[in-house]
Amino acid sequence: MEAAPSPPSCRQRRLGLQDPQPGPSVNPLGSRHSLPNLPLRILVPTQFIGAIIGKEGLTIKNLTRQTQSRVDIHRKENAGAAETPITIRSTPEGCSAACRMILNIMQKEAYDTKVSAEIPLKILTHNGLVGRLIGKEGRNLKRIEEESGTKITISSLQDLTLYNPDRTITVRGSVDVCCRAEVEIMKKLREAFENDASVNQSSGLIPGLSLSTQGIFSSGLSMLPSTSGPHRTLQTAYGPFTGQSACLGGLYGVSSAAPHAHLHTPPEQEVVYLFIPTQAVGALIGKKGQHIKQLTQFAGASIKIAPAESPDVTERMVIITGPPEAQFKAQGRIFGKLKEENFFSSKEEVKLETHIKVPSSAAGRVIGKGGKTVNELQNLTSAEVVVPRNQTPDENDEIFVKISGHFFASQTAQRKIREIIQQAKLHKQKHQLGASGSHQSK
Repeated sequence: MEAAPSPPSCRQRRLGLQDPQPGPSVNPLGSRHSLPNLPLRILVPTQFIGAIIGKEGLTIKNLTRQTQSRVDIHRKENAGAAETPITIRSTPEGCSAACRMILNIMQKEAYDTKVSAEIPLKILTHNGLVGRLIGKEGRNLKRIEEESGTKITISSLQDLTLYNPDRTITVRGSVDVCCRAEVEIMKKLREAFENDASVNQSSGLIPGLSLSTQGIFSSGLSMLPSTSGPHRTLQTAYGPFTGQSACLGGLYGVSSAAPHAHLHTPPEQEVVYLFIPTQAVGALIGKKGQHIKQLTQFAGASIKIAPAESPDVTERMVIITGPPEAQFKAQGRIFGKLKEENFFSSKEEVKLETHIKVPSSAAGRVIGKGGKTVNELQNLTSAEVVVPRNQTPDENDEIFVKISGHFFASQTAQRKIREIIQQAKLHKQKHQLGASGSHQSK
């Protein structure tokens, strides 16, 4: 009888160390073995995934059995992508052995299919760990290159996208020298993970894990404030979107004291108004509407483009309706699409304006006394948050809050504002119940 594994900590979730979502996965170790804190995550060309899995999964099963590792191939969450992330969990030696086998499988498949292109080893890592790997004046990286006989490059911060928000370490050379470099690279990354506090203070989306377990759905985005702790990390809460426990960091106002309270409650539908450049509308819609249809299916959200108010408008409003996970997916893909289609330069961050509605009675809570809350929110998220003055509430007694910033800043601000609204609702309900009880006692 096997004991259930201990639930991962918030720190582990911030680095994508929670159990992954569905995808080919084998774990011959079982829960009796303690796996390392930091898994080895690699990117491989999607064309080789079939060979890595093998007929009826025999190759991947043999690989995991021989290396005593757990290997998760994240195909479903990255459908259509040129590269597919693979997460390997084992001892450092087991991870390295599995990595070597995967590289050998790809080399053989490339030879059999007459693929002449070089197949480098690509390791994914949290941005907060890269500095320790590079070392002062690049000394660590240079030493690893010289001792292993490889050429190593690390993707720049400007290359970060929704699809690959980690840094990519590319190692070029033969399988033997790449594996030699992998051992040293992962040694440095594990040391950094154990010792570098900056990792605790940054969010990191992990490619390969479904979006419902990435970033704001698992990291809690520790840049947001909490009521305790010097690092302002947020607490574990329940994730109603996957039916599993997830660290939402209180962003949804769900108490960890009642982890199963909303197990069968469907997530609340949200409406977000996202503004894109007018010239980007065609790219978002796609030929015969194919792109927006695919985006709608992928995100599980309703996505509509509002008619232009006049022929010369510079922006168009995209109305996105769906639960939080769908909002994250839809907005992320739209941000990514604008970057891919070069509506923003390679050195320019994609920054868009988003509007969300809040009850007019809660506007004061969003602003805070003397603007304290909204100013703190802007400082912590890097997004510009504005509650326009003198708004006339709509028929639902709601007003707009404007949020401007890059994708992660916007998402963080949206989640935090909705948390404030949820707290306001709970406070109002508590007050009403108290008033009702007082009236009955009389």
